Amino acid sequence: MEKIEYNLIKEFGPSILKVRIPANIINNLNLYIDNIVDSKSKSEELNHGEKLVGDVTQEFKLEEEIMKKSGWGNFLANCVGKWIELELKKKITKFQLVNSWIVRQFENEYNPTHWHGGHISGAGFLKVPETLGKHVQEKQNREYRGGNLQLIHGSRMFLCHSTMNILPKVGDFYFFPNYLMHTVFPFKNTKEERRSISFNAYIDNDIYNVYGKA
Repeated sequence: MEKIEYNLIKEFGPSILKVRIPANIINNLNLYIDNIVDSKSKSEELNHGEKLVGDVTQEFKLEEEIMKKSGWGNFLANCVGKWIELELKKKITKFQLVNSWIVRQFENEYNPTHWHGGHISGAGFLKVPETLGKHVQEKQNREYRGGNLQLIHGSRMFLCHSTMNILPKVGDFYFFPNYLMHTVFPFKNTKEERRSISFNAYIDNDIYNVYGKA
């Protein structure tokens, strides 16, 4: 009997790029962030919480100097360029970083469903608690999602998932189009910090705008 080959094809839904943040960038950013946390005046100066939807302890913008010095800005630009090249076989000539910010989340805090501005966005992890808790009830075959990042698109249908649940791991970073909805679940049973980093950026409009001129 002839062997049947199975190929899973996924051509629908937004493209997502997963990469690892280099260790030196993580270390540089965490050191910088720890210094900001220790400085009340600097924390107030960079506060970004009033413009973000999260119900979390602290959210603040990264300064341009640290984004250059740490290599964070170049990392984002290079990854986005590679992603577009792999996905669309096109090269971007523009990468305009609008902003990048830190979210310091602790026990019982959360980030509601939302989306970003710009063309390209992303989220990743700089610190993750050893434990994120567990179900209050015994849940057989039900994965605990405390502290997870959940990406959301469309609606659940036969053979079509509408969500992607991401267990946070230090160094993991996910790039996605700005319109992709996402949320972060609360976690419990720990006093440790869940520290994430996000960004918004613009690329070439003629690449982003798939509809062309109106």
